Amino acid sequence: MIEPEELAGRAGYSRPHTVHCGPEGLYVSALGGAGGSDGPGGIAILDHRSFEVLGRWEVDRGPQYLAYDFWWHINHDVLVSSEWGTPSMVEDGVVGELLLGRKYGHRLHFWDLRRRRHLQEVDLGDQYQMPLELRPAHDPTRTYGFVGVVTSVEDLSASVWTWFRENGRWQVRKVIDIPAEPASEKDLPDVLKPFGAVPPLVTDIDLSVDDQRLYVSCWGTGEIKQYDVSDPFKPVELASLQIGGIVRTKSHPAADGPLRGGPQMVEVSRDGRRVYVTNSLYSSWDDQFYPEGVGAWLAKIDTDSFSFDERFFPHGDDFRGLRPHQVRLQGGDASSDSYCYP
Repeated sequence: MIEPEELAGRAGYSRPHTVHCGPEGLYVSALGGAGGSDGPGGIAILDHRSFEVLGRWEVDRGPQYLAYDFWWHINHDVLVSSEWGTPSMVEDGVVGELLLGRKYGHRLHFWDLRRRRHLQEVDLGDQYQMPLELRPAHDPTRTYGFVGVVTSVEDLSASVWTWFRENGRWQVRKVIDIPAEPASEKDLPDVLKPFGAVPPLVTDIDLSVDDQRLYVSCWGTGEIKQYDVSDPFKPVELASLQIGGIVRTKSHPAADGPLRGGPQMVEVSRDGRRVYVTNSLYSSWDDQFYPEGVGAWLAKIDTDSFSFDERFFPHGDDFRGLRPHQVRLQGGDASSDSYCYP
């Protein structure tokens, strides 16, 4: 157990989020600052064995202020981080004024992993709000990766972007667009009524270990998509499955009736044959977009047929009143392994 006072006192952070095992220790991202400070967020380092908080990772953070996910091209000494918002921007749900004012994160940051110094900021454009989950290529010789963007304030679409290095500079290119779906105002939660549409809300993506398949969760519309990304700049949609959704409430073969929530966090097995999706994002956001309740469920997809496994559907009382968010697989999985050699 790491108490908040230890994280705050030794690293200056609060609201820890993402954990990765890396060089020099355990890396833990955090959304907020300490001592009543809303930010900046950043990364703390923990000792590999004792889990003692060693301190703040950044030596020079440059212009970075907002934080969320991070990953790396470890053989190239490059760390990449993304942006969501400070605690006051996220803890009570999405703030419409901040979203329409384009105040949530919209940048990626590239760092010198060894020297812990900020190298470059890349702005996707402030209409592209909340680039969250980062999935770098597993092939250690490559320097590209994918980031999912929750929404565009211009049309409520979601998107996936590829980052890459060219001529010594980091760049991004939008490679997938997922449009919002028109809907009747009476079917929408209050937060969406003014828009008359359901946004896809891409809240997670996951890249198979062989770098061939990208899975994209659309938490708002209730859809999980599979793409061929053998060419990372020209993804091809191969399949999709419906489950849950703000309007659709599509059921599961093993469920008794309609489902709330939608595919949220995604996990892929090392062999690429199993995909797991959970349905809860963050309680205050759950309650905003699914005011009738998200329920609780975890589904497994067999990728050979891209269909739900009817034998595996923990839900409802299986979770004892808790909301499932993240899946990790014993022995490793596609989103917690740094890289695998070809």
